[in-house]
Amino acid sequence: MQAARFGAVITAMVTPFGSDGSLDADAAVELGRWLTEHGSEGLVLAGTTGEGPVLSDGELAELWRAVAEAVTVPVLAATGTNDTRHSIELTKKATECGVDGVLVVTPYYNRPSQEGLLAHFSAVAAATELPVVLYDIPVRAGRRIAQATMLRLVHEVPNVVGVKDATGDPAAAARLLAHAPRSFELYSGDDSLTLPLLALGGVGVISVCAHWAGPEMHRMVHAALDGDLERARAENARLVESYDFESTDQFPNPLPAKAACRALGLRVGQCRLPLGEGPPELEGEALRILTRLGSAPIHSTA
Repeated sequence: MQAARFGAVITAMVTPFGSDGSLDADAAVELGRWLTEHGSEGLVLAGTTGEGPVLSDGELAELWRAVAEAVTVPVLAATGTNDTRHSIELTKKATECGVDGVLVVTPYYNRPSQEGLLAHFSAVAAATELPVVLYDIPVRAGRRIAQATMLRLVHEVPNVVGVKDATGDPAAAARLLAHAPRSFELYSGDDSLTLPLLALGGVGVISVCAHWAGPEMHRMVHAALDGDLERARAENARLVESYDFESTDQFPNPLPAKAACRALGLRVGQCRLPLGEGPPELEGEALRILTRLGSAPIHSTA
């Protein structure tokens, strides 16, 4: 199998904030470099986990540019919104910031038709020469990208190269891959479904738990890609607790991810509203998970 263009383990990176809630670009650079030293082969910036919707356009550009210049792995900028014109503007800005590709989510809240989705994604892709990865997450967007729509985009829009699949539907992923070109790349958008999606022909994962379990995720993914399913299953079993931890109704993503980073001693701060601060018990649970994985704090939080 040809290596995935953005790497097989991509971390959907949290966005560090200072104690006053301001963007901490220096901490983002530190985090990006640390992740690449601990299993991440690529990064997504300002996605769901990165609290993209609560970042200003200026903050997005500062984040994209700072991290893209600081790391040596591919960087994907999440530029999709529910406003096509705004998504186009952000995609152009991300292109100027030196990222390697863009991740474009299904427009949320306004729930467009399939023709509307086709027009939206086509317009955003036309704003850049960079590779475009679609992000299909109906639980957050309220609308799913139909297989027919996906295949039209793949065949009609040259720089639409893949999808982050967070539909929770491996059977549909199998049908999509059966009809898509061999060059089309499907990334798992749900850590807990990564192993089955890899078995169906997926190329990797855009991960949350790779923040604190990057080496374990790296071993699991590459064992599966190498055909060593026994080892992949064993590594996956070690990660089940992390999958359960990373997002719940009470503590939705990225609250747990930031708690785990803080438990590791990484400077990430708290989440902005409407998510707000994570309670102390969440950080305690993160520390227990890290201990069982054999991880330890890296350094004291500054």
